[in-house]
Amino acid sequence: MLRTHTCGELRAEHEGQTVTVCGWVDTYRDHSGVLFVDLRDRYGKTQVVFAPEAGGELLAAAKLLRGEDVVAVTGTVAGRPEGTVNPKLPTGAIEVRAGQLAVLNKSRTPPFHPTSKDLPGEDIRLKHRYLDLRRPAMQQTLLLRHRIVKVMRDYFDELGFLDVETPMLGRSTPEGARDYLVPSRVQPGTFYALPQSPQLYKQILMIAGYDRYVQIARCFRDEDLRADRQPEFTQLDLEMSFVEADDVMGVIDGLMARLAKEFLGREIALPLPRMTYDEAMERFGHDAPDLRFGMEIVDLTDLAREANFQVFRNAAEGGGRVRGINAKGAADRYSRKLIDELTRFVCEDFGARGLAWFKVGAEGKLASPIAKNFSDDSLARIAGRMEAEPGDLLLMVADRFDVTCKALHALRKRLAAELKLYEPGVMHFSWVVEFPMFERDDETGGWAAMHHPFTAPRPQDAERLGTAPQQCRAQAYDLVINGVEAGGGTIRIHDSTLQSQVFGLLGIDETTARDRFGFLLDALQYGAPPHGGIALGLDRVVTLFGGGESIRDVIAFPKTQRATDMMTGAPGPVDPRQLKELGLSVPR
Repeated sequence: MLRTHTCGELRAEHEGQTVTVCGWVDTYRDHSGVLFVDLRDRYGKTQVVFAPEAGGELLAAAKLLRGEDVVAVTGTVAGRPEGTVNPKLPTGAIEVRAGQLAVLNKSRTPPFHPTSKDLPGEDIRLKHRYLDLRRPAMQQTLLLRHRIVKVMRDYFDELGFLDVETPMLGRSTPEGARDYLVPSRVQPGTFYALPQSPQLYKQILMIAGYDRYVQIARCFRDEDLRADRQPEFTQLDLEMSFVEADDVMGVIDGLMARLAKEFLGREIALPLPRMTYDEAMERFGHDAPDLRFGMEIVDLTDLAREANFQVFRNAAEGGGRVRGINAKGAADRYSRKLIDELTRFVCEDFGARGLAWFKVGAEGKLASPIAKNFSDDSLARIAGRMEAEPGDLLLMVADRFDVTCKALHALRKRLAAELKLYEPGVMHFSWVVEFPMFERDDETGGWAAMHHPFTAPRPQDAERLGTAPQQCRAQAYDLVINGVEAGGGTIRIHDSTLQSQVFGLLGIDETTARDRFGFLLDALQYGAPPHGGIALGLDRVVTLFGGGESIRDVIAFPKTQRATDMMTGAPGPVDPRQLKELGLSVPR
């Protein structure tokens, strides 16, 4: 080892010892001929002092040091002089008085310094990710990720789960997003697919008798990327046999309690709260509701039918809904100009046809440009339904149910952030259960699986598959943390006849089902136990526990929203000889 100690290790008890520390030059200061250098590694910083009494040659060499040079320094640990102790650093009570200096590698002038307060845009940081990863914040985040994974592995090991690796090269199956395809050289014209998830393999493991499986799994989806999506991501993947939904959720409850205690220092009450999908949509307008604050959606459709306001009445009588939220105490915070901004927000971004509003006056009366369209009795009933108090701001959308959900969910989130309705760092865990089995496919008009094609219906809904698929509810459950879907799972279909019936509803004919899923249909006929599982997005979990804003900040080498690796330039062209070997041609 070139070093005897790290840059974050030395303390007062090391005074008088001769040590060698290695790292990157963080800062350097020349004070009247004495050079002070802060040496940095991922463990911390140590102040190194190059004094004239150590020799002119050493001091001259030290004066040539610049930021991000890699050096090794041997010297004596000494206490800092009185008045110069830095209480902000764990090593702030000592310094290393240099006796030897070895420059291990000179650095070019970097495009940014890892510890600078003024950082460049993300594109520059991703292009020079090796510099960005030197930032203490990034180092702490990757350390947190490491520790979370370790706690997860230990927890599942205690519960008897087996860590089993599943293939990266598999069969392309229609599971939702596009597959990343890998051409086969030895079997020209055929392709592997990188896994969107280990779903089929973990079901096979259950059929094979490995009743508790877990894996930190790499997954790939070739989809149009949104702000918090990556083409390759990591999930905590698990499956269990002889279980019901409550059993799977109970295991994850215990994991969340372990993580909360380890990384947040608090106990959380178990079981975690649950609500049905229908309840979540009615109360919060979204299947991943943020429960750190109130401001629940209130339905006003029945009152709208009695109002003289044509917009409300038309929506109510035309099969739509009139719904609203109460921003408590926000009337004075939002001027007419700001309310106009909220109106543009819900109309332009979420398709609402308008935003009605009332401010609650000192005597509890509702004031608004549209108030003249309502009787005093009607306004009083609206105020009562929305639990309005003086100083409140009432906001309402009249439209189709799905539009009111999208608009009010987004408005609720925006207002909560602007009004600071929750404390930063507070985390709320909950479950949403009993999702619909199916949703309409916008492209085909047929049915699509809301979760995936292997999801089992509730036993009481199985008979509806043939008569009213839209009424079927799934044995599905999503873990929600702070309004973010952190993971989702289902109880699986373990009967081949039922699986074939579901394939048929999804437009997967018998020939395609046999071609793509024949191995699963066959396996289900050889003693498949009841089983179910869940996958948690590890990147999202780390982001939430770390208080971050983007999963790109918790992934060592992320890609942009165009699925580009800015550092390596991937994806890129390949040698024509490789394409020829694979029997592929690329249009020029």
